[in-house]
Amino acid sequence: MSDKPHGSESAPTPEELRQQVEHTRDELGQTVEALAAKADVKARAQEQAAAVKEQAAEKAAHLTDQVRDKVGQATQLVKDKTPDPILDKAAAGAAQVRDAASRAGQLAADKTPDPVCEKAGQAVSMARAKRTPLLAAAAALVAFLLIRRSRRRCR
Repeated sequence: MSDKPHGSESAPTPEELRQQVEHTRDELGQTVEALAAKADVKARAQEQAAAVKEQAAEKAAHLTDQVRDKVGQATQLVKDKTPDPILDKAAAGAAQVRDAASRAGQLAADKTPDPVCEKAGQAVSMARAKRTPLLAAAAALVAFLLIRRSRRRCR
């Protein structure tokens, strides 16, 4: 296959042959690179895992926002429908519960052995350091439970 018209019977020149060989080498190199990329299962799996992880994080963030909105709406609805004297009593009761919980927590901390306190402190530090994955996992769990609950209602 040369670029010469059909009427020309002369053999290709050495320069034309070099160009054809170079062109064929380029095409072969591109083909080999494409095949190597398709054969690299580990890299493709990692790319897919990263994409799935990103989608899950986006969905978790979206669901978290939806849950916050629903909670805010429900809270406002309860506040609007609840008479003021009951709200006042609820606030006072909540303050008493907070105080009692604080005292109970302090008592538990005083009675807990030091090694247990140290392990708990380490767990809290680790949870704070890995807050985003924990929140994403919690949001995914909430989404799963909500989906499961809605499917049960449909049956």
